[in-house]
Amino acid sequence: MGTSVDLLILGAGWTSTFLIPLCAARGVSHAATSRTGRDGTIAFAFDPYSTDPAPFRALPHARTVLITFPIKVAGASGRLVRLFRETHPEPEDVKRAERTAFIQLGSTGIWDGGPTLKPEGHVWTDRHSKFDETNDRARAEIELLSLAPEVPTTVLDLCGLWGGQRQPRNWVNRVAPSKEALKQKGSIHLIHGEDVARAVLAVHAHFDRASGQRWLLTDTRVYDWWDLASAWGEQGKQPRWVRELLREEGIRGLPRSPELIGRAMDSREFWETFDLEPTKGRLEVE
Repeated sequence: MGTSVDLLILGAGWTSTFLIPLCAARGVSHAATSRTGRDGTIAFAFDPYSTDPAPFRALPHARTVLITFPIKVAGASGRLVRLFRETHPEPEDVKRAERTAFIQLGSTGIWDGGPTLKPEGHVWTDRHSKFDETNDRARAEIELLSLAPEVPTTVLDLCGLWGGQRQPRNWVNRVAPSKEALKQKGSIHLIHGEDVARAVLAVHAHFDRASGQRWLLTDTRVYDWWDLASAWGEQGKQPRWVRELLREEGIRGLPRSPELIGRAMDSREFWETFDLEPTKGRLEVE
């Protein structure tokens, strides 16, 4: 395909509902793919096992390629980059900083239950913390990042996503259907789709700050499930259970501190590096 865009979004899913409008507002040229080519997107389906370059020829040249779907197959991240570059050749003398860059959206789940979270007490997790290297997505991220600096690559590991149809207040009954289930709940970390979109465009604009790096993204807050359940639960159920648990556990107020909950994520380095602040916090009603 002979056209060229600033940002190519591989996989026009939930994130694109925030990213595409922001691109339009900021004058960032863009294109997006979907399996069926719906809503003006380009029909494209990535087969993680295939070495066929043909599907990639339908894609435009791009300054940055955003991979929104998870990759879990060994070697697939490298194949995606290689096949895109083969079908979208760049001049031999192009500078590294001007080569097509690749962003993979990942999940902070690679840190959940991993060696960072020790049973003996509370640990803050940041992007440098140890993670579960047996996790298939984490392995794919390692593979992608290993291509830098020859190919500019980076990973944005996202915590719980909310915004639009995804409203945390609607999750309470599912997450805490009983007092015992609620008792086991600790912290939750969230980021709004608008802030994900802002983060992607910040990396796109300053890829030199991101290349070869894995980033952890939250809205910088540590939310307490007991606090949320108390505010948003069904009267006579979750709010009452929280009151009882506070008495039983000897806790004097909400939200519980990160030190008490025992799990907290620190995403300050991303926001500092790109000179941004999250704009959507505290889970306001939309």
